[in-house]
Amino acid sequence: MSTPVDVLEQVRARYAQAAKAVQGGAINTELNAASQGAGDCCAGSSCCGGEAVVVEQSFGAGLYAADEKAQLPVTAVAASLGCGNPLAVAELRVGETVLDLGSGGGIDVLLSARRVGSTGFAYGVDMTDEMLELARANAAKAGISNVEFLKGTIEDVPLPDGCVDVVISNCVINLSVDKPKVFADMFRVLVPGGRIGISDVVAEDHLSANDRAERGSYVGCIAGAMSRQEYLASLAAAGFVDASVEFTHEAAPQMHGAIIRATKPAI
Repeated sequence: MSTPVDVLEQVRARYAQAAKAVQGGAINTELNAASQGAGDCCAGSSCCGGEAVVVEQSFGAGLYAADEKAQLPVTAVAASLGCGNPLAVAELRVGETVLDLGSGGGIDVLLSARRVGSTGFAYGVDMTDEMLELARANAAKAGISNVEFLKGTIEDVPLPDGCVDVVISNCVINLSVDKPKVFADMFRVLVPGGRIGISDVVAEDHLSANDRAERGSYVGCIAGAMSRQEYLASLAAAGFVDASVEFTHEAAPQMHGAIIRATKPAI
């Protein structure tokens, strides 16, 4: 049985391999292999990349509009391994400060930075050195300066309390081994009245933990996914209000890509 430390290292290794594949120019073949692995749910259409990371229309870069992708280096687009487009959820406004949890190659941070404009700012947090290197290189190539990529975990964000307006994340929270701490830290870094706009994989309520594990691996974004009710309860326990979980497409049987929204109370 894998320990939380084992799972964390498996996730780190998986994303390091994916980043190296992109940096090496293997945008299709090697990145797809890196985003899979033995027993990984991603060996077809699934979260965290699929059999065709660049062109798959249900996962990865396929979930972004052509004009969004055209703004960025191909290496930022190719490294998109998510299950949604959180920018379509978050409704970013000019001048806002945004935080992306598990920022990977930087696609959501860079697009966020463009949306919030020169008076806004976008942070990305990732624990993988290879992804951070790739993201910083992508920001330089794109000529985007109102961004910063920080090394850290999504359970312990290296930012002060109440410093961001919006938290986004793309198919990463399901990979955490301490989800209550993730939600607590999201709440901590948000300003009063701040909001979250998250894409993640979420299970139907009747599926047990064993049912989810049978449908895919932890590093493949399936075994560690929460149910809809577990998600809503976790957000409420952290202090969020007006939470919602909306299924968008199937990632595995009775498990779905989902849009999650919630707000930190203004007072």
